[in-house]
This record gives sequence, C-alpha cells and structure tokens, in this order.
Amino acid sequence: MVKNIANFDTNIKPTWCPGCGNFGIWAAIKNTLVTANWPPDSVLVVYGIGCHGHMVNFLKTYGFQALHGRPIPVAMGAKIANQKLNVLVVAGDGDTYGEGINHLISAARGNHDITLIVHNNETYGLTTGQASPTTEKGTKTKSTPLGQLEVPVNPLTLAIVSGATFIARGFAGDIDELADLIKKGVDHRGFSLIDVLQPCVTFEKIHDYQWLRERIVKINPKKHDVANKIKALELASLWGKKIPVGIFFEEARPSLTDQLPQLKNQTLLEKKVEKANLEKIMKGFC
Repeated sequence: MVKNIANFDTNIKPTWCPGCGNFGIWAAIKNTLVTANWPPDSVLVVYGIGCHGHMVNFLKTYGFQALHGRPIPVAMGAKIANQKLNVLVVAGDGDTYGEGINHLISAARGNHDITLIVHNNETYGLTTGQASPTTEKGTKTKSTPLGQLEVPVNPLTLAIVSGATFIARGFAGDIDELADLIKKGVDHRGFSLIDVLQPCVTFEKIHDYQWLRERIVKINPKKHDVANKIKALELASLWGKKIPVGIFFEEARPSLTDQLPQLKNQTLLEKKVEKANLEKIMKGFC
C-alpha cells in the first residue's frame, strides 16, 4: 500500500532553480503515483536529457536516463519486454519535439501503452537558454540573437494526427489539476501525451507564471467532445490570448502490446530462453 508521496522521495534534494516549473510537475507525478497506488518498484520512469532529467535522482522508482531525444524508444522497449510494468516518460520540449520527434510519431502511431509527460518551457534550459522546437517565431535567444526564424512545433496537433489516443495539456502552476490529468493519462490504455506548460524562470522570461495564468482557459468537458478529432485539432491550434488546458482528445484503440500474440499468456521477461543449435544455419553462410 502506497500511503503518501514520501514513498517516492529519495535522500537527494532537487537542484532546480527556485521557482522552476519542474517542482510542480515532480509533485504532480508523485501525487499521481500515490493515487494510482503504484509501489515504487512497479514503476519505470525513463528520462531524457535536460533539467527535467535530474528528476531521476529525486523520484524513487526504477529509473533510466536515456540519450538526448531517445527516452521514448527505451520506454517502448521496456513495455514490450514487460507489459505488466507501469512505464512513464519524463522528457523536455527539446528532447521530444526536436531530436526525438520521430520517436514521438512512432509511439503515437503504434499506440504504445506508455505515458509521456513533456516539460515544455520553450527553451533549452539546461544549456542556459537556446531556442527549442516550441520557441515562438521572432523570439530572441542565445542561439537566435536576431529572433527565431522558424515557426514553433504544435505538439498536440502533431500527436493527434500521428495516432495518439490520449492528448492533454496541463500547467505546472496547478499541481492538483496536473496530477488529475496525469492520472487519467496513466489510466488510459494506449499512448498518452501530457504536454505541460512549465515556466523556466531563469532563462525564458516571457512565458512566466503570470503570463500563462492570464491566458489559460480550462476545457469544459461538458462542452467539448474528446472523441471528435476535428474539434480537438481546432482546440489544440489555439494559442495566444487563450491557451486551453485539459483533455483535447481520447479514443479507445488496442495498444501495441495488447495485439502481440507472443505476450498473450506471459511477458517476454517471464519466457524461458531455450538453447538453439545454430550450426546448421551458420553452414548456410559458409
């Protein structure tokens, strides 16, 4: 029985900047794990490279820190090896929407049963403030001193058209609401994306807590049909004076591991590896 968030604390203190949005996401994830009643040894969290990746030291579960842009395929492989394991991915906007964008599309298309939580602060915070794939056009950063020339990636619309079956956006400044979204994402059987608006108070001075709170509008579940893909795309395309948060899209579709006949009776982890004689096969190449 998981009693409280202390079950998921380590003896290492967070090293994030004071006021960083990572603290809110960290708290929301722990709240979710308690609500889901998942013991620490039943959870694998795969991390990317970035400020968010330091959570591998602060969150007491099985953890694996992947190469930059590669946490999603690691999580996909872990879920196929042991579909009984609860698998989360904690990554950044650079990790996911830049170097790893092909993996995002692949995971969504295959409907892999993993939950992806993206720390989206529109900057490369760990390397002190370069433009990321979600940086708005015209923004001046260390890597774009004359202003960002490219339009930003819209991760929600990309995930929807790629086949993801649960799409949501949360805000690091609202821990309870974010924890509720993450819980719904982990309860969903299939690929879940929770894109989190996460202020970087040190290197991204535009989209701070006040700027976001003035624009965030919660999606009314009574007025929005989450099964309507066209409406979800329209809602996910809004950005500026109004920024919707909540669940944009959800549909039921078999996950990849549900469809693999090899996993019907037991996990790959539980299967015995039988010895094979390769001599006859090798002679064919001689």
